[in-house]
Amino acid sequence: MIKFKITTPERILLSEEAESLTLPTEMGEITILPNHIPIVANLVAGEIRYKKNGQENFFAVSGGFIEIKEDGEIVVLADTAEFGEEIDVDRAEQAKEKAQKLMSEAYKDEKVFADVAASLEKHLARLRVARKHRSKTNINLESGRLPE
Repeated sequence: MIKFKITTPERILLSEEAESLTLPTEMGEITILPNHIPIVANLVAGEIRYKKNGQENFFAVSGGFIEIKEDGEIVVLADTAEFGEEIDVDRAEQAKEKAQKLMSEAYKDEKVFADVAASLEKHLARLRVARKHRSKTNINLESGRLPE
C-alpha cells in the first residue's frame, strides 16, 4: 500500500492509503505503486485516480505539484481539486462552452489563447470526473449496492 495526501490551499482533500495512484503530469500520466522512486513533478489539469480494495476512485485537479519522498510518502499540492459529487455539471458545462467560445476569438493572441486553453482543459477534466461519478453511482444503484 502507498500512503498519500492531497491538499489544496483551502483544505486537505484526502489522506489515504491505496494500492496505486495515477496522476496527470507535464511528463504524461504516471502511476505510482509501492516502492516508487522519489520524484517531484508538475501536475496539469486532469483526473487523479486511486485504487483501494480493487475499486477505482477519482477526482478532478487543475494543476499543482507532486512529491514522492524518500520514505515513500506522497504529497499532492493541488491548485484546486474536486470529487465528482462536488462538481456542478451544468456550471462546468457552461464554463466549458464559454472557454471554447473565447478560444475561437483569441486565436491571434498566443498568451490569451494559452490561458483559455488551460481553462478549457480544467473544465473538461471536471466534466469527465463528474460523469464518471454519476455513472458509478448509477451502476451501484442498478446492481443493488449503495454508492460509496
